[in-house]
This record gives sequence, structure tokens and C-alpha cells, in this order.
Amino acid sequence: MSTQATTTTRAALSAWLPVVAWAAVIFAFSAVPSLGTGLGTWDLVLRKLAHFTEYAILGALLARATRRSWVALVLAALYAASDEVHQTFVEGRHGAVRDVAIDTVGALVGVFAWTRWRRRA
Repeated sequence: MSTQATTTTRAALSAWLPVVAWAAVIFAFSAVPSLGTGLGTWDLVLRKLAHFTEYAILGALLARATRRSWVALVLAALYAASDEVHQTFVEGRHGAVRDVAIDTVGALVGVFAWTRWRRRA
């Protein structure tokens, strides 16, 4: 393998491995039958905040990997939709369009944060 090919492969792995790893973390959490804390209203707030945060991180990682904000946002939204479909197959879970919206807004914030940080660096 040439030096240029090795460098290109390493760059691709460096860009995409964190995305794949984080998507796997999200998938794993989605496979848990119940993530309830028993805290009533706080439980709902904490779970929605977790959705938002998970996807803000995914959005930033995708923006880093794709170097295109709109592509990162579209990929994150598609993953959010697929994640909700996945949850419909997990006992005790259900898919919700509202969660796709929360996830997408989180991804938008992550993409924006990455883009802004990148411009300053």
C-alpha cells in the first residue's frame, strides 16, 4: 500500500470511527427495554435532554467527518428516524416522531457548535 493510500485510510478512519462508535452507543441505549428512573416528570425531562445531547454529539462528529453542515444534519436526522424505528422492536419502548425532532434539533446544535469551533481554530 502506498504512503498516500495509507494516509488517506488513516484520515478516513480518524474521521469516521468516532461517528460509528457513537452511533453504536446510541443504538445500545435504544436497545435497553426501559430507561426510566422513576422520577416522574423529571424522568421525562432527563430522557429528552439525553436525546438532545446524544444527537448534539453525533451532529458534531458528523460535521467533523463530512465537512458539510447540511450533510451532517441530514445524516443525523436519518439516523434519528432509524433509531426510533429500531425502538419499536424493543419491548417496553416505542418510536416517536417527537423524539426525531428533538434529536434533529440536538444534531443542529452540535453541527453549529462544531462549525463555529472550527472557524475559530
